[in-house]
Amino acid sequence: MGWGGGRVLRDRNVVLYLSGVVVSGFGSSAMALTAGVWTKSLTGSDSLAALTTFCVWAPILFGPLIGTLADRARRRPLLIWTNLGMAAVLLPLLAVRSSDRIWILFAVLIVYGTSSVLLDAAEAALVATAVPETLRGDFNGLRMTANEGMKLVAPLLGALLFVQFGGTAVALLDAVTFVLAAIAFALIRVSEPAPRPAEVQRWSAQAAEGIRYLRHHPVLWRLVLAGAATMGVAGLNGASVYAVVDTGLHRSPAFAGVLYAAQGIGSVVIGLFAGALLRRMPERVFAAAGIMLFAVGVALRVIPSEPVVLLASAMIGAGLPCVLIAALTAVQRESPDNLLGRVAATANTLLYAPNAVALAAGAGLLVLVDYRVLLLVAGAAAATAAIGCLLGSSGRTPVAAPDLGESDRVEDRDSDDVTS
Repeated sequence: MGWGGGRVLRDRNVVLYLSGVVVSGFGSSAMALTAGVWTKSLTGSDSLAALTTFCVWAPILFGPLIGTLADRARRRPLLIWTNLGMAAVLLPLLAVRSSDRIWILFAVLIVYGTSSVLLDAAEAALVATAVPETLRGDFNGLRMTANEGMKLVAPLLGALLFVQFGGTAVALLDAVTFVLAAIAFALIRVSEPAPRPAEVQRWSAQAAEGIRYLRHHPVLWRLVLAGAATMGVAGLNGASVYAVVDTGLHRSPAFAGVLYAAQGIGSVVIGLFAGALLRRMPERVFAAAGIMLFAVGVALRVIPSEPVVLLASAMIGAGLPCVLIAALTAVQRESPDNLLGRVAATANTLLYAPNAVALAAGAGLLVLVDYRVLLLVAGAAAATAAIGCLLGSSGRTPVAAPDLGESDRVEDRDSDDVTS
């Protein structure tokens, strides 16, 4: 019933998978910062620099359609070839050396965002086959820790690389990390049946099946709705960060980096212990507790005190991932294998799209409303989402972790074992 991270990390497939996540996450985090800085340095335009983030996030709106591809092919080969394809797609960025070629960067970023949606769907489906059910909470927590850890380190190193050698150097680094991720996925041992011919005929109908399954599943639907509401609040909170730094703390905008670092540390810590907590409580309770912690952290940001705001940032970082980990773990358990890519992609669309919308809405609201009012309302909205997460279906009871000594069990599991 204790920390399952050690048991998870003794599994060969898990180590290889996390290695792929770490290296690709490093490159992606470095590129995410560099794209905006690169655009700003070449064009001098703040709006074009901001557009780079939109290009990466926009494809998530088409998650149900993109995720269908993850159910029309074996997931491991799809991961391998998508990562190798992205390494090749990044190479045209070597030609971006003046503002008249900035369109190449935007085109690459749209493909980048599309591949991210596809990779997330295929990875979620592969995990359901390669990782035992009772350790998926630990695994998803460790994956969150790996991602957040990369966000703490990679942007800084990416910025240093950009300053020294330019954006093309960061693009090459990102391409190399995609190749390394492909190698890691290629070494994973897992048996995957080929999709049945009847399942690969109608693209739009298949996408609708994933949406319909999620919509009519009481446990998944409630978790995803709670997560969507929380991510919407997170967008309002993110839009307010510079007002907190400037008006509340009277610090320079660069201090926002300190707050993001504190938030990242909170996310890393909760990722390490998510699996153990999920074995002690149902997913809806774990998610609700995290949302409530997040809500309190958002509200505390109105207090003009650096120690309080830093603590609040850590609380936000620790609370926000809980509902995401709980929702992903539940999707992997409750979805049939032949629908898992579509359901995971649909869930990701519903979870993450509100964040982008709320960031834009929050920027506009700050012109009309004091940031402290906005944060208090946002905190109250998150607390309401936490209460809503506890209502309705009781979900699944915690299970004990097995002894992970035999890797053969992972390779020989039938995909039907993961259905609910």
